[in-house]
Amino acid sequence: MNWDWEKLQEKRQRQSGPLPGPDFGELQDKVKQFKQINLPGLRIVVIAAVLLWLASGIYIVEPDEVGVVQRFGAFTRVTDPGPHYRAPFPVESVQTPKVTKVQRLEVGFRSATASGVGAGHLRLVPEESLMLTGDENIIDVQFTVQYVIDNAQNYLFNVSNQEKTVKDASEAAIREVVGYNNIDAVLTTDKLSIQNDARDLLQRILNSYDAGIKVIAVQLKDVHPPHQVVDAFKDVASAKEDKSRFINEAEAYENDLIPRTRGEAASIVNQAQAYRESKIRQAKGESARFLAVLEEYRKAPDITKQRLYLETMEEVLSRPEVDKIIISDESMNRILPYLPLHRLADPMKKNAGEGGGQ
Repeated sequence: MNWDWEKLQEKRQRQSGPLPGPDFGELQDKVKQFKQINLPGLRIVVIAAVLLWLASGIYIVEPDEVGVVQRFGAFTRVTDPGPHYRAPFPVESVQTPKVTKVQRLEVGFRSATASGVGAGHLRLVPEESLMLTGDENIIDVQFTVQYVIDNAQNYLFNVSNQEKTVKDASEAAIREVVGYNNIDAVLTTDKLSIQNDARDLLQRILNSYDAGIKVIAVQLKDVHPPHQVVDAFKDVASAKEDKSRFINEAEAYENDLIPRTRGEAASIVNQAQAYRESKIRQAKGESARFLAVLEEYRKAPDITKQRLYLETMEEVLSRPEVDKIIISDESMNRILPYLPLHRLADPMKKNAGEGGGQ
């Protein structure tokens, strides 16, 4: 639809008469009247407001902080602890992160606040704590991360959510470290090395983000199997302890038996060698004696026979424990020689009684 503006204006003028125009003279009079008004209080208020606005640029950085100044949202400078001045808002603004405070992050659990309900208890977060070991076992790992701000500029501007970034990187680091260790190492033997490896890996991840964060420590608070299989893990651990105990007992028995057996064997060998040497010397002595007697026998056979006979008889008759009966040639010529057999029987009975008593 096309409108005829001029015709519309004429129609309105016919209905209501001509439109009144602005009265410029009246406006000029009102401006003159306003300039003539004397308002010293208003001027003071304006000046005070300006001074307060300028004074709002004064700020103090505490000893454990640094000041990070932004101009229209862009980083300009870092200020040390103490009083400083910046352009008032909205030209410049300042943030004062605490760079010496050790911040603590909990992963896998949350501590109850001292004033809250259930203070002193922990709230478990299984989606953060459950992870796989290198031997494909599920384990529940709860740990804490301690860190400080190392570079305030990077900390504030390179990551948007610092705490979530640290938590996500911590989970990634601990899962990787646990993933190349078996469950026994994680539960018992290698906790310290796992903490150190996780700390170093977490630091490398944060450095790749230029996050301005220095990791102080990663501490394993609680490491255990899932509660559904705790009893089975206890049985396995008990069996492994029994195995280790049996192995230690067997090794102790081996360490005791083998040296003792070797000592006894060495003693038997030494005794056998001594007996051998003794028999050899004895045989050599008897052989030398026999050869000497043979030499003498060849020189004087009858005399040697007589001497050997006399020496043998002397040796036999000189034994006090042997009962001797000497029969002369005269008694042998009798019809019935007398032999005192009862004297021979008594020692035999005596010896038989001693043998039975033994």
